[in-house]
Amino acid sequence: MGMGFRGTVTDAPDFDASADAESLYNAMKGIGSDKEAILDLVTGRSNAQRQEIVQAYKSSYGKNLIDDLKYELTGKFERLIVSLMRPQAYHDAKEIHDAIKGAGTDEKCLIEVLASRNNEQIHDLVEAYKDAYGSDIEEDVTGDTSGHFKKMLVVLLQGTRDEPGVVHADLVEEDAQALFAAGEEQWGTEESIFIMLLGNRSVNHLQMVFDKYQEIAEKPIEDSIKSELSGDFERLMLAVVQCIRSVPMYFAKRLYKSMKGLGTQDNTLIRIMICRSEIDMLDIRECFRMRYEKSLYNMIKEDTSGDYKRTLLALCGGDDDLAGEFFPEAAQQAYKMWEISAMTKVQLRPTIRPASDFDPAEDAQNLRKAMKGFGTDEDVIIDIVANRSNEQRQEIRQAFKSILGRDLMKDLKSELSKNLERLIIGLMLTPAEFDAKMMRKAMEGAGTDEHALIEILVTRSNEEIHAMNAAYQAGYKKSMENAIQSETSGRFCQILTSLVQGAREQGPADLDRALVDAQELADACNEDSDDMEIKFMSILCTRSFPHLRRVFQEFVRCSNKDIEQIIKKEMSGDVKQAMYGIVRSVKNQSNYFAERLYKAMKGMGTDDRALIRIMVSRSEVDLFNIRKEFKETHDCSLHEFIQVETMVGDTSGDYRKTLLILCGGQD
Repeated sequence: MGMGFRGTVTDAPDFDASADAESLYNAMKGIGSDKEAILDLVTGRSNAQRQEIVQAYKSSYGKNLIDDLKYELTGKFERLIVSLMRPQAYHDAKEIHDAIKGAGTDEKCLIEVLASRNNEQIHDLVEAYKDAYGSDIEEDVTGDTSGHFKKMLVVLLQGTRDEPGVVHADLVEEDAQALFAAGEEQWGTEESIFIMLLGNRSVNHLQMVFDKYQEIAEKPIEDSIKSELSGDFERLMLAVVQCIRSVPMYFAKRLYKSMKGLGTQDNTLIRIMICRSEIDMLDIRECFRMRYEKSLYNMIKEDTSGDYKRTLLALCGGDDDLAGEFFPEAAQQAYKMWEISAMTKVQLRPTIRPASDFDPAEDAQNLRKAMKGFGTDEDVIIDIVANRSNEQRQEIRQAFKSILGRDLMKDLKSELSKNLERLIIGLMLTPAEFDAKMMRKAMEGAGTDEHALIEILVTRSNEEIHAMNAAYQAGYKKSMENAIQSETSGRFCQILTSLVQGAREQGPADLDRALVDAQELADACNEDSDDMEIKFMSILCTRSFPHLRRVFQEFVRCSNKDIEQIIKKEMSGDVKQAMYGIVRSVKNQSNYFAERLYKAMKGMGTDDRALIRIMVSRSEVDLFNIRKEFKETHDCSLHEFIQVETMVGDTSGDYRKTLLILCGGQD
């Protein structure tokens, strides 16, 4: 990233430690403290100056400033101000000490601190820990962790990584091959190779190794780590890789997660804002805006309150205009991110697979038994339906008719209710019937569910769209195209009409044409909104996804802006949502679905229709990938999230139980 100082908090000019000590003393005198005065003073000084103030306070008043602040202040505001008064290495030491003492270890804290610090910071931390707690940090950490996770933490605690700039050119290819052989190529991963290489080579060397790895494996090393490793070790290695790629981007992601998961994780928020305010907060802000299309400042503003909020905002140091130009470094990084997404071969992984030794006649009879007489045995129904593939469920439907002369769908509808019924029926329909039904539900009744229409049409392949059209015609005696045209209007209607043709080009990117397309999109940004929309539609709705990845990558070069930011800034309403949906699907479709799941459960009441739609339609396609993306973005597994968020409306627990079977695992 940029040269020179990239922090937001600097030495105050004309600094006078004794005068500051007196101001703080006066702010805490009498009844109630003057929090604003304390906040302004502490955030307006560098850490080195704060140490002088602590010293001057003791000289003038014979008292410990930190003790006085603890006594006067409360809650998160107190934690934040007190933490600012500690030397950085002692703050790190306290975080590690808090993370391992007491019940349960805070592994996320250990990972974040040890993966992101350079050699010098690690050495300072080891000494500060010894000084503050009289014990050896390595012994304390190893006493509290185990396995490969423990080994890698020990490696990081040595602080012996090659210095930046040390590159062993002759070893780049060899290292990449060794990582590939240790992970992707063999059963059972050879973890020690990962530990040795990722723990000791320099940042610049490893960046070259990762590029080489991408060529060999046709996917970024992060993807291999996610599929080969698990648990805390997986999380630690991902953090190390992300810090090698870009420490500011790693912290931008951590900050986002701290405010975006289940409840705000204030410890993380405080720790990062403090420790980076004098290092690279400007870079973190830039990465944050690039990745999340909103400024860190605004996110903190929405997510926190009171003096705590004001202090965090002072450390953040400013609000970045939302859809401004990229800094040069950020533009390069955005370009690189598109490149990685363009080169990646994604292996789609389902969560539901066909049942072995499957007997449709037996399943049919067991389902009938479960529905006969008084009361329904939901457990049997869930157990059969959720643990079979869709093809097997179709055989069960057929067997039910052949053997029992009954319509399984009708029986299920009369026996089940509410969300459980929607979910089980959804699983029993063929994918095309289910998609058609979801399209129908999105359009019938008052108000159209535009989000559902967009989500279905931007994520389905041409074949899936043709099958859905046929199922819609058969089921509702009307063409889906006509239905869309009677329910929507204007440009939005044109976009959906284009997508419902299922005529998107297939095949790889054509580089020369991608350059032309990108330039056309860049030029269109300067035209009036009508012409701009038409041009965007003509390219976004017709080109293949691999081609669009290249177009969006070159768009960064042509315009120095990100396509997502342009859409958010220049378009509005349903047209904006549709265009945005296409871009998100092109960039990373699993991540798009993960975000849709998050929105379905977060906010006022769960959008069960969306939740059911995604869980049913993706369970045999890529729900495993979606789970990994969910975890990556929200620091919380999809499994955990469904459990917490569906508690309210689901008294029997059957609906939740079925969703969790489809989810297929905890991550």
